[in-house]
Amino acid sequence: MSISSLGVGSGLALDDLVKQLLESERKPKSDRLNAREEKIEAEISGLGAIKSKLSEFKDAIKALKEDKDINGREPTLKHPNEDVEVFSADASSSATRGSYKIAVTEMASGSRIETADAAFASTSDSVLSAGSGSLTFKVGSTGDTFSVNVTAGMTLSELRTAINDNADNFGVSANIIDTGTATGGAKLVFTSDVTGAGNDLQIVNDNNLAELDKVSTTDSSETATYLSPVKAASNAKATIDGILVESETNKFDNTIANVSFTAKEVSPMAADGVTPQTSTLEIGYDKEGLEEKIRSLVENYNGVVSEIKKLTKYGGSELEDDGILAGDSLIRGIQGGLGSIMSSNVSASALGGLFTIGVELNKDGELEIGTTNYGLGTGEDRLEEALEDNFDEIAKLFTDENEGIAVRLFDYIEQYTSSSGLISSREKAAKQDQDRVYDDRERLEVRMISYEQMLRDRYLGLDQTISKMNQTGSALFAMLG
Repeated sequence: MSISSLGVGSGLALDDLVKQLLESERKPKSDRLNAREEKIEAEISGLGAIKSKLSEFKDAIKALKEDKDINGREPTLKHPNEDVEVFSADASSSATRGSYKIAVTEMASGSRIETADAAFASTSDSVLSAGSGSLTFKVGSTGDTFSVNVTAGMTLSELRTAINDNADNFGVSANIIDTGTATGGAKLVFTSDVTGAGNDLQIVNDNNLAELDKVSTTDSSETATYLSPVKAASNAKATIDGILVESETNKFDNTIANVSFTAKEVSPMAADGVTPQTSTLEIGYDKEGLEEKIRSLVENYNGVVSEIKKLTKYGGSELEDDGILAGDSLIRGIQGGLGSIMSSNVSASALGGLFTIGVELNKDGELEIGTTNYGLGTGEDRLEEALEDNFDEIAKLFTDENEGIAVRLFDYIEQYTSSSGLISSREKAAKQDQDRVYDDRERLEVRMISYEQMLRDRYLGLDQTISKMNQTGSALFAMLG
């Protein structure tokens, strides 16, 4: 009789009995495993959530501690005509506050070279009738160069294309102007975008071929003079508070200490048609940008504290669930460590600490720009005063390499979020516990298979015995009947 037919012989519900006995044996053990697994999964989830939140905060802190422009200067420009941007400006954090009157009188320009009148009658004229040679284009004795091969029969138009399409061309444009007159003919015009006095374009006749003198400025020895610039390369010129300044390019870099400005247009003339109108450049503190960074720090910090509270809280009543890491000392300790750094003194800054710039820890352990006046003004008052009077000292509060709050916060959080950090170690331990639960569940199932077999073997004998007794009883009844 097979196991599947248990109870058929006796007529008893032995199969159901075995199932009930199996369930009563399995359920308490399975429930304990489920509870263990649920607790471990909740722990892994909670650890992952706080680690993710801390990592986000660490990234924001890293950007703050490495921010070279945290105490940045803000250039403010006022041009004579609001529709014309004469120049743009940038300032490093080392720039001194000040106001300057600036006028751009000349833009930097490159050189321009033209072939002589009637040197070529049309664009189809040959540049070289026989043989081959090359032209080398350069600016000064150093810098980029490129060469163009000239072959017999190459036309003026083809030479133009070869120059413009050269892969090494550093900024030379060749164009043809057909004057439409016999005296002018077709003129090949070279323009260079390399600006600055002394940076005139040179075109070297590498092989000293007489026909190529018409499109060259000098010979291979660079002693001869053929074509000369009709317009020489020149510097950009400007006046700063009446002082003449020049630059090879349109960017005046560090002309004012730690300030650069880039000319975009020549300044418009005053009513006399002679005097250029000045623009005003003011270098001030980027108070708005720094204030935004401070408020962002407060917001990011409170996000971490809020996450810690949610995960570690105890329910206030039976209707309110505990957090999945309720009472966890490691996670609660993180909040304490962060708060200690936030409230610490920074001797490297004259401001001393965050309280002086209006940032305080409230009774809930969160940061806020305080509203209480302690005789020093509210938090908003203190922040505004610090931004106005101690701008550079604020940066030291956060970025000093030894005491800076952002520096210390980053190092502190790194202890928890790195691959070998405390939270990562807890995660690894929890996952190992999870693996042990899986192993225990497999062992339980193996034991239950064995237990089921034992039960079925036991009740199979009972089933067979009762079946034989029933058969005997039936036979007796038949004989008596």
